[in-house]
This record gives sequence, structure tokens and C-alpha cells, in this order.
Amino acid sequence: MDNRNQKLLTSLVLSAVLFGAVPAFSQAAPQANVNAAAVQTQSAQKAPALANEEKEFAAGPHIAEVDVDGGHVQGYVRQGIYTYHGIPYAEAKERFTRTSKVTPWQGTRLAQDYGAISPQKESEFPNTTWEQPARKFRMDNNCQNLNIWTPGLDKKARPVMVWLHGGGFEAGSSAETPVYDGANLSRKGDVVVVSVNHRLGVLGHLDLSAYGEKYADSANAGIYDLIDALTWIQKNIRAFGGNPQNVTIFGESGGGAKVLTLMDTPRAKGLFEKGIVESGATETMGETFMTSEVSRRVAELTLKNLGLDASTVEKLQTVPYADLVAASDKALQQAGEEFKIVRPLSTEYGLMWEPVVDGSFLPEQPVRMTGSRDMPLLIGNNRTEWESFPEIMNAARSQYDNKNTWSDTEIDKKLTEKYGARKDAIVQEFLKAYPDKKKADALYIDTMIRLPMKHLAENKASQHGAPVYSYMFTWDAPVMGGVFMSYHTAEIPFVFHNIEAGANHIGAGRDAKKLETEMSQAWFNFARTGTPSAKGLPKWEPFTEESGAVMIFDQQPRLVHHHDDKLLELVTAARKK
Repeated sequence: MDNRNQKLLTSLVLSAVLFGAVPAFSQAAPQANVNAAAVQTQSAQKAPALANEEKEFAAGPHIAEVDVDGGHVQGYVRQGIYTYHGIPYAEAKERFTRTSKVTPWQGTRLAQDYGAISPQKESEFPNTTWEQPARKFRMDNNCQNLNIWTPGLDKKARPVMVWLHGGGFEAGSSAETPVYDGANLSRKGDVVVVSVNHRLGVLGHLDLSAYGEKYADSANAGIYDLIDALTWIQKNIRAFGGNPQNVTIFGESGGGAKVLTLMDTPRAKGLFEKGIVESGATETMGETFMTSEVSRRVAELTLKNLGLDASTVEKLQTVPYADLVAASDKALQQAGEEFKIVRPLSTEYGLMWEPVVDGSFLPEQPVRMTGSRDMPLLIGNNRTEWESFPEIMNAARSQYDNKNTWSDTEIDKKLTEKYGARKDAIVQEFLKAYPDKKKADALYIDTMIRLPMKHLAENKASQHGAPVYSYMFTWDAPVMGGVFMSYHTAEIPFVFHNIEAGANHIGAGRDAKKLETEMSQAWFNFARTGTPSAKGLPKWEPFTEESGAVMIFDQQPRLVHHHDDKLLELVTAARKK
């Protein structure tokens, strides 16, 4: 892969941009806070019944009003789902420090527009596709806000599903793409869906703990934000018809790694009951995180690159964000080379922002899974993940020149180039593992994410505690001649019951709609009971070391056992050669 494509792929993993793009950087502006001074706070007011003409959309006085920590908020109702955007759950008054409680507001705060997101760099990936423009949001270090979708403001005590967005620990937001909208999942599952913004990148993970007690928690400030959000949910979600004793956190890619982090830290104990990890780990991010030795060196180099030292560390509060990013990015590269750590999605040395295993906040590396022995886990990945991205990125050509158009001779040549003498054995094992696929599909076998996810499931199962359920998403998108395949992020619109919002990349035909119903139902039933199930799915057995049970999500879902063990061994051996 040439440097340009490698650079684009790295950018892609940070932003999960197939359904949206990381917004362009903008200067932070004052927090938008709509206070209606003339409106008196309506404590514990019962939501009014909606007239027939208001059931499609309703907003106005006394509609969707709720009391929360900080004051009174007003959302809106669309197709029966009470919706709230940008509710503050904490307040960051300085960079690199823990948040404080939200400053109370007077009157009614309109929670109808998305809140600020964490400052981040502009994505280098193309940001529009088929008239779906990139979403842009105001950026601010004070980005601690969340969104809620609920079927009712009642005492029904519904399961709560908290979505943690992708983009590694450097990019993304709770609303960067329309497929993150929680209304359909809330409606179909009768659950309360919450999505969260928090600090990212240098603002969320620069380890300044060597420079004074003020910055003792700076290395994991972004994760502390998530803990603050879960704490807010515990205190306030009953007002939105949710059950604080039945909270499931779920996320994809970087969001899945955040789930692993929260499952591992003692500071989050008691704030949620179940976890779902979608494509959430590579060998150097998710399975493992940065050590304190490395993170402190990154901070030391960042200060040096800015011409600062321990005596002038407070100047970091006012250094322009772009300068801070440039200095810290250089430090990440320098430290990666010093410690000889390979950057995720690369074969070269370098680091990316991530949580820090410090022995206290994070006692150990997440791969051990010992911090969540008694917590049910649903974990899995997609069949092709990043393997199909070279074709996706050059779809103008590849739509006419791909696995579905190549001759047998061309396919055999490409397989030999990729796997050498192991070609025939790999194809044979691939077709055993995926009998509904074709020989050419064996060119796209992900191990970068599949192997770490398999390791995590095995380690969790070896504890003989709460069950772990494993899945693989193998459905291939038919768009653009079939070049998309089951790419990284492809499962998200199915989980959210939002394939219409993602139709420009996955299509929205009959097969997709059937799979959408099955997957979203499995997810919200797991949130409800701890066991994933859905009409049309086989009985989903827990993954154990003996069974190796994996649910395959495709046109015809099926439960398999140890289906790709031999295949992964062969592919790993071929790639090491």
C-alpha cells in the first residue's frame, strides 16, 4: 500500500467516515444556552397527551419538559419518541483537568440542537457522498453533553443503551452521522438510547501527572468524562423512563475500545451492567493501551516542542489548539520511535492517543478482561473490515474492476500474489468457514481486528463468569458493483435500525431490511436481558473455549463453532512470510 493510501486509511479509522465525516476544526464559541427567563421551571410536570396532528412532530410549551441536574430542559417529540440534544452532564472549566458539576441555569433550557463536540483535526478523507454532506458542529473543551431518545417520560423503567462513538480516541462525535440517531432503536426496542460527547485527543489524554496534583487525572480525562456521563445517567435517567439498574454501554471501533476501558476501570463499577464491543480492538489499541512510562514521555516531548517546561506548564491552558496538536502529534511520533511501538493500522513506529494504564485508574491491560468477570459481553467484528478499503477509496475504477468481474485466472493470480504457496489451503478453509462466499472473497480476510476480538472473547470466556456472546457481520453491501463488502462500520445502521440513513453505502433492499430487524432486536434484547435473541435467529449460544460459538450475520444468519480457527492460522502464517 502506498503512503497516500496508508495516510487515508489512518484518517479513516479515526473518523468512521463512511456514514459521516469528522467536522472541520472551528474556534470554540461560548456555550449555547437558551434560557427562557419568562418561563417558570415546571417541576415534575407530567407530559401532556399529544393531539393526533402532533404525533408526527410536536414541540412547544410543556412538551417534552424534564427536570435534570442543573435545571429544566425542553426537547421535542418526533413520531412518538421524546428527543433531547446537547444536555450538559458536566462542565470542563480548564484543559486537562476533571470536570465540575454543571452550573445551574434559570428558566427552561432548549435541548433541541446538538451540543459542542471535542476539538479535533479535520478529516483528510472525502467528506461528501451522494448528497450526504459532512456534519459540522461547534468545538469546545467544554463538550460534556449527551443526547437522549425515549418512548415515554413515564415510570416504565426501560433498559438504557449508551452509545460511545467511534473515531479512536482522537476524533468523532455523538452525532457525526445520521445512522447514530437513536430514535428507531428506541422505538423498536422500547429502550432509552443515550449518546455522549467527551474530550478527545490531546485534550483527553495528555499525561501531565508529573507536573502537579492539578493534572493527576489528565492522562484519562476523556474517560473520566464518560464516567461523569454514566454518573449523570444514574441520577437522571428515571425522568426519561429509563432504568438506572439496567444500563448497557455499546460502541464501535474506538467506541468499542472505550467500552473495554470502562469495563476495566474500577472507577466505573456500578454505573452499567453490560457491554457491547463492535470491531473495537487492534493489537496495539483496545487489547492494550499506553503505559505511564510512554505517556509521560509524550507529555515531556510535547512541552519541549512548545518551548515549555515544568515551570511554565500552565501556559498549556492558553496555547492555541492547532499549535498544541502540532506539538503533541510530533511527540507521539517521537515517543513511538523511541519505544519502538507500531502505530495502529500501520507497520511503522508511532503512537495514537489512547487511555493510559497507570495501575490505578486502569489497573491492567484490557485484554485480560479480569475487571468485568461478572458482566455479560457481546463482542464481534466484520468480515472484511479494512481489507476492502483500497477498492472503496477508488470506486470510480473498482466498480468495473473487482472480485465480481475478475476471471478465474485473474483471481488465482491475485490469490497467489497474496498468499503464495498457502493459497489453495487458505481458499479451502475460507470456503469451509464461509460457504456462501466465493473464492475471490478469500482475498479479503481481516485479521487485524478479528484476531484481537477473538482473543478478548477467549479471555473473557476463560474466567467462567458472566457469558460472552460472539458474532461476525459478513453481509456484503451491493453498492457500486459490490466493492464495499462488509467494511469497518457497516454493521452500525443495522444495529440502530437505520439502514435508510446509510443506504448510500449499504443499499436498503429486502435482505438488508430483514437483517436490520434481526440485528437491532438481538442488540436491544441483550440490553434487556443479557441474552441476545431475535425472531429469525438460531438460539445464540455463549462463546466458550470448547464451543467457539459465533453468530454469523448475513442474508441467512447461522450459528457456527470454531468456524475460522484454522483459516486465521493459515492467513497469519502467510502474512508473516
